[in-house]
Amino acid sequence: MMKNKQRAFTLVELLVVIAIIGILIALLLPAVQAAREAARRMQCASNLKQVAFAAHNYHSANNQLPTGAYSCCWGTWLVGILPYIEQQEASDLYIHNYKYDIPSSDYRYAGTLNRRVTTRRFDCYTCPSDTPTSHYSGVTCHNYVCNYGNTGFAIPSGDRDVYDGARPVLNGVEFMGAPFSISGWQTADGSDNRPMQIFKFRDITDGTSQTLMFSECVQGQEVDGAQDLRGFSWWGYASGFQTYLMPNSPSPDIMQSSGYCKSKAPNPPCIGGHSLALPMTMAARSRHPGGVQVAFCDGSVSFYSDNVELRLWRALGTSQGGEVLDFSEQ
Repeated sequence: MMKNKQRAFTLVELLVVIAIIGILIALLLPAVQAAREAARRMQCASNLKQVAFAAHNYHSANNQLPTGAYSCCWGTWLVGILPYIEQQEASDLYIHNYKYDIPSSDYRYAGTLNRRVTTRRFDCYTCPSDTPTSHYSGVTCHNYVCNYGNTGFAIPSGDRDVYDGARPVLNGVEFMGAPFSISGWQTADGSDNRPMQIFKFRDITDGTSQTLMFSECVQGQEVDGAQDLRGFSWWGYASGFQTYLMPNSPSPDIMQSSGYCKSKAPNPPCIGGHSLALPMTMAARSRHPGGVQVAFCDGSVSFYSDNVELRLWRALGTSQGGEVLDFSEQ
């Protein structure tokens, strides 16, 4: 009887098979990564919709939108909508009544009492495409910010004489209203040194479907031992964005201080040291390729390209601009 002889692979054949497998993996990997990013982007859009609906429920309960921030340190819109994202327990823990160092700095966002809330990470405030981080005393960063309009906001120096309003005109761009604002400082007797601004949906004369409510931002990452406070939205001056700059603009964000940002990858560009001529300005930014996701005041969510026409983008940031919008420029 003749024995069956099994022919073995030659070395050349084995190398060819390995090379083919390597090519197939190389072709497959980008598709897998793209699918994962698509899922993350869908989750991010769902988060934004939940945040927008929470703002609507806040408005229904209080007949106004939440305050964007109480100056730098005494709560932002993130705190205001906690009951409407099923976080009533966290809202009850946060000290809402005492502000502006009255009676104690313990009531700031990073104070002893409020760290019970601000050191937590809330999933619906977090984009899954970003890297979660935290800064001072373990206070967490997040990925969504409210709309402060189409120009930066100015903060002249002074102890109790600080104005946190929008810059009226910035390089020829006129401020035309916004759905949110930052409340100024208070005097020692607890009275505000300027009227509190209250915004209702009826004040959005441009229409809720044509006015941005929230956008993405990035969580600033620590680089070379230095912290970056973008996304540090428990802090008032990182709680919002403006449409003065394009989405994911190569132009730098302008922070309150150079010690608050690190303009080095993976962080986007930034500079510190604001002034009346160079007000604090924060662009909408994301970790998604090619653009950012936004929520409108009617609760809808859209994706806007980094190459959106600047005139359209700035118009979307205004609540009372009266612009005629051409969405084909998106």
